[in-house]
Amino acid sequence: MPKFKYVARDKYGVVREDVIYAPDAGAAQMELEKRGFEEIKLQIAPAKQLSLELNIFKPKVKEKDLAIFTRQLGAMINAGVGIAESLEILSEQIPNKTLAETLKKVKEDVVAGMSLSKAMAKHPKVFPEFLVNLIEAAEESGNLDVILQRATEYYEKIAAIKRKIVSASWYPAMVVVIATVIVLGILTFIVPTFANLYASMGGQLPFLTQLLIDASNLVKNNILYIIIGLIGLVILNRFFYSTRVGKEIYHRIFLHLPLLGNIFLKGAIAKFSRTLATLITGGVPIMRSLEISSSVAGNVVIEKAILEAKDKVEKGQEIYKSLDPKVFPPILIAMVRVGEDTGRLDEMLDTIANFFEDEVDRAVEGLISTIEPLLMVFIGSIVGVILIALYLPIFKMGELIK
Repeated sequence: MPKFKYVARDKYGVVREDVIYAPDAGAAQMELEKRGFEEIKLQIAPAKQLSLELNIFKPKVKEKDLAIFTRQLGAMINAGVGIAESLEILSEQIPNKTLAETLKKVKEDVVAGMSLSKAMAKHPKVFPEFLVNLIEAAEESGNLDVILQRATEYYEKIAAIKRKIVSASWYPAMVVVIATVIVLGILTFIVPTFANLYASMGGQLPFLTQLLIDASNLVKNNILYIIIGLIGLVILNRFFYSTRVGKEIYHRIFLHLPLLGNIFLKGAIAKFSRTLATLITGGVPIMRSLEISSSVAGNVVIEKAILEAKDKVEKGQEIYKSLDPKVFPPILIAMVRVGEDTGRLDEMLDTIANFFEDEVDRAVEGLISTIEPLLMVFIGSIVGVILIALYLPIFKMGELIK
């Protein structure tokens, strides 16, 4: 279908420039007039536009951006501002350019008569299923401002827990990377100097020193191959992780890592509980809520367990009986049972989410306080062994000089 570039003034008097797909210019003109545009200027867009604005350079829409969007939209709707006008204002104020551009398109669809949830559903890379379904349920119940406030709290809490999990995993990873760079630097630049000095003296070097010099020669003579190998390993690893099987293998490993595994599990359970509670409160059907919550957990193993539980619930089984005790902690299953028995499942899930978020906080603090001295000992041991290997021949200088 041909693509037309248009410049027109919308119902608020704001000049807009965008593209529209239509069978011909007349159909494009009619569609734009339906959307409330005036002073329309159309021209056929080039088949291939040499645009440097690649998706890779566009900022991603993160939880904090969605939190800003839902908070401000909810506040304006609560103040009596219309949805289309609210979207117009937000598109000019939202700091994230990707979200701002998308809001302009959503506003146009809303002005044309489309519901907010359906207009947002056209942009799945910006608005997640969670938010679209929540707003759809809110539109049916008529409490959109209340649900948007709930969504704001949800995104703020999810963003916070993600930050904690990332900080917990990146700290040891970065220390190991820095230690590796230091060791490679020593082997490449410092050890050869000592090797030349000892070679001029002659004599038999201690085993540890000779091993260090051999490692240095290996690194220095094959540095290009080592770099290419590391890059290839990273690319292969990313490709493997992008597959469903690879991701599941890695996620199983993540859950069984010492110190970190417990944090990953608690973080995933907190996200699942918080998402399910928010969706149920918002009026989203339980089957759809479980399906969306599974994708938000952030771990394929837990996602599969939630989907298996959903299948059992569809067959009439209670939720707490459907949760696999090998994956989900006993406290989660027990509180879900209480929630189902008392008819307050959303409240219990909120309590569970708060509990596990606090557990993640404590676990991260404990991890950092435990791992800091361990990593210092690790790096110190490596540097110490290298120094001993370098200076060991000096203590045997008499045996080396011939």
